[in-house]
Amino acid sequence: MTTADEAARRILSRVHPLVPSRRPLTECRGLVLAEDVRASIDVPPWDNSAMDGYAARGADLQAGATLRVIEVVAAGRFPTRTVGPGEATRLFTGAPVPTGADTVIRQEDTTAGDGSVRIVVPPQQGRNVRKRGEDLPKGSTALARGTELTAARLGVLASVGEAEPLVHPAPRVALLATGDEVVALDRRAEILAGEKIASSNSYALSAAIRDAGGIPLDLGIAPDSTDAVKTRLAAGSDVDLIITTAGVSVGDHDLVREAITALGGAIEFSRVRIRPGGPLNFGSLQGVPWIGLPGNPVSSLVTFELFARPAIRRLAGQALPFRRTIPVVTAEALSLGPELRHFLRVTLTREPHAADGRPRAHLTGSQSSGVLSSMAKADALLIIPEDRREVPAGASLQALVLDDPVHVAEPAF
Repeated sequence: MTTADEAARRILSRVHPLVPSRRPLTECRGLVLAEDVRASIDVPPWDNSAMDGYAARGADLQAGATLRVIEVVAAGRFPTRTVGPGEATRLFTGAPVPTGADTVIRQEDTTAGDGSVRIVVPPQQGRNVRKRGEDLPKGSTALARGTELTAARLGVLASVGEAEPLVHPAPRVALLATGDEVVALDRRAEILAGEKIASSNSYALSAAIRDAGGIPLDLGIAPDSTDAVKTRLAAGSDVDLIITTAGVSVGDHDLVREAITALGGAIEFSRVRIRPGGPLNFGSLQGVPWIGLPGNPVSSLVTFELFARPAIRRLAGQALPFRRTIPVVTAEALSLGPELRHFLRVTLTREPHAADGRPRAHLTGSQSSGVLSSMAKADALLIIPEDRREVPAGASLQALVLDDPVHVAEPAF
């Protein structure tokens, strides 16, 4: 059996960022930039008013002063006259500040007259003006290579006129469940009658693939037949990663490995020294990486988090594929079984008076690999090293944080 960190590194060594292409900006949400994007213009492109008001010279900013309004300029139009002594230009938010003016007086700090404006509350010189290039000067790096494109970052690209950035495509991930006993929800009546089991892994893993930045291709559920598994796998040839769930242990009906080799695939390893999720498989099929997850619901999701999710992120061009770990303190005593690296489902709480400031890790309930509700409640995986069979309350350990935006380059487990 291989160790968890070794397995993660071996998988990552076999996957590489997908070849980038240019995509319309409207299709780039969640994708990763493959090159630096530099500002081709100043943003904003000119000094402009931060609010409705009057542009004037700093020398004329005295309470009670009356200025002659020489022009009215709305956003989208440009001034045609220079502001001189005792003059002002009426501006609306976003309108360019005219030559000669260096300050905008808020509308609410003035009293308008017939062709004039009286200053009631004078601003400091230079106030209420957005300076040319204060957001992004021309030639500066707007966004760096490797940046995931969020809503705000798409806005930045739009502001510099980048209509088709070079991005890595979202990985296409084939997902196959196996087992005679599991069915999709279109057979709900059989599930409710206790005749079949819902394939919860199919739905959970499909969502997890999307959360990781991939596009799931559902290959359905294959019955316990090598030929059936081969047929389903063959339907998912045009993908970047293959994920199967169940059928990778040592039982008579665990036929996925047999199907992979029968189709000409290769298997690099088939077991990892962890619990839950020991029967994790990794190999390739026709050059496409394959990750065989266990069938127990918790084992399936835990191994996805540790091994499949980083692979999807690497394919998507993410430089930091792994979730981080943080130091925590156990809230209760723990007793472990075999000498394996354990990943226990926990919730994290912060004690307001804890001197160390570290969160306390509380078990979410039964740690059986079939109790999916314990995974649904968890916000972290508590990592118990192989040599810790007994862990007292108050022990210092590491926890892998779930749904955390911070990622790291190497596996921290």
